[in-house]
Amino acid sequence: PDMSLAQRAKYSKIALDKAQRLEELINEFFDITRFSLQNIELEMHEVDLSMLLRQVADEFYPIFEEKELRPILEIQDGLRVYGDPDKLERVFDNLLRNACHYSTPGSVVRISGGEEGDSIVLRFLNSGRTIPPEKLARIFDQFFRLDSSRATRTGGAGLGLAIAKEIVELHGGTITARSADQEVVFTVSLPCSGMP
Repeated sequence: PDMSLAQRAKYSKIALDKAQRLEELINEFFDITRFSLQNIELEMHEVDLSMLLRQVADEFYPIFEEKELRPILEIQDGLRVYGDPDKLERVFDNLLRNACHYSTPGSVVRISGGEEGDSIVLRFLNSGRTIPPEKLARIFDQFFRLDSSRATRTGGAGLGLAIAKEIVELHGGTITARSADQEVVFTVSLPCSGMP
């Protein structure tokens, strides 16, 4: 109770940093466990993808603010897929976490989604260093780190995108990455909802 506002702010920031570090470590343990099992089982339901994407993006607002990033959501309402909501959330979490880590401060992170033919196509775009083609070709490989110094500092094991790819493919979809002109775009394509 005797702490000044400055001290409270200081220790609140420390607590937040530690909590975020702990979250990253837990996510890494999740990744390593799942990848070791080599068998991700899906619990399939009809999923409101529009709502799920908005919820995941909302959870990132503190990180967006800390990194001085401006999120823009352009998501068509009523997008539905038949899938595992927890695993799909993991995919979106990994993609947004990467966008936050590698974005230029003060830039935009754009999340867009809509129906294209028989698929729902989602795009996650951020501004940052262009990824060289040789690294882009390996970006979904297990244990591959785009920036090994950053990954070592934050404890990243280089499994997030490999796990995301496996989950998307288990849903009958595809995930790709492209990078040019200081932009990086991940595109996730999933089949439109159709109960089996």
